[in-house]
Amino acid sequence: MNRFQRAAAALGLRLPKPPNQPLRYVVTLALLASVLQSGTAIAAGSLSSASVALSDPRPSATSSYTFTGSSVDGATAVKCVKAVWATTAAGDTAPTGFSGTAGTVAAASSTLINSSATGWSLARSDGTSSSGQNNVFQYTNATGVTPSTTTGATFVLAGLVNSSLGDTTYYLQLRTFANADCASSPIDNATIPFINTAGSTVSLSVDQSLTFTVDAVTASTSCDGTTTTQGSTATTIPFGTITSSSNGVVCQDLQAATNAAGGYTIYARYTAAPTNALAQTIADHAATNASPTTFSVPGTEAYGYTSSDSSLGTGTAARFTTGGQKWAAMTTTNAELAYESVGVATTTYHIGHQVGISGTTFPGTYTTTIIYTCVPVY
Repeated sequence: MNRFQRAAAALGLRLPKPPNQPLRYVVTLALLASVLQSGTAIAAGSLSSASVALSDPRPSATSSYTFTGSSVDGATAVKCVKAVWATTAAGDTAPTGFSGTAGTVAAASSTLINSSATGWSLARSDGTSSSGQNNVFQYTNATGVTPSTTTGATFVLAGLVNSSLGDTTYYLQLRTFANADCASSPIDNATIPFINTAGSTVSLSVDQSLTFTVDAVTASTSCDGTTTTQGSTATTIPFGTITSSSNGVVCQDLQAATNAAGGYTIYARYTAAPTNALAQTIADHAATNASPTTFSVPGTEAYGYTSSDSSLGTGTAARFTTGGQKWAAMTTTNAELAYESVGVATTTYHIGHQVGISGTTFPGTYTTTIIYTCVPVY
């Protein structure tokens, strides 16, 4: 009985004289319950479905950290959001090589604070044994905001330099408080582990590619405005028998494709003017590749070529197509037929050949060889 009276006196309580023994136990239990209740703290809520996504998880890379969490307290105004990057779940020692010196809060992307930076300020500091790493962020607002997003709420921190160590578990501790001292009146909290991982280097090789073909064109086909009189093959340009009353026209299609960054140029030349067994030749058309002209009327001896490409790489780009079809004399040196400035998929160019004779052109079979060359620029 004396022990209970001394305890009550120390606490400033006056006990009535107990009439019987059981009452002593009732008073004692009530007193102990009162003492225990006065020392109990209310814990902050733990956020559910919490995660953190790094925009670039590589060691030493500059990255944004996007925190996402649910079960947010939507009834209490948040006056502080505290973020700590640490080596342990409960400590505040910064990860090796981590730096938050240039870090910021991307308020517009942070629905936890209603996507607004109004009234908020950021203070950075070092955690335990963290020298100049600024791994502790305290984002405060004296008025506070009540989160309007309680599920999938975000808080985004940008401009942070990751730890220099990969494959090591670190922790982001994020807590909210109803007091701007960032210590009292806790609201919500979450601790999320994360790991910095080195990127995987991708390597591959792409071979240079070029395709180039000469294709046949049938007779009675339009070849850029002039109708063919005979069909060609991939290796022959057979005019057949020509009279002074009608010119002969034969066409071939050139197809090319390449992945060359500088595209390609297609050239043409002949080994000599068309020549018969007596070394007599057919005269060239009276125009050059640089300045092609309309072809001669029937009855004039001439041989020449034309191209459908209106975007040549030298001189006047559309010189063979502007103002109607134009023709040029073939020569023994390469002359431009087609051009592409960059790599292209399969592209087709119509190359026309035309010949005319006069009443005094020597008889015989005339032949020559046309050589097409496609030169890519890799």
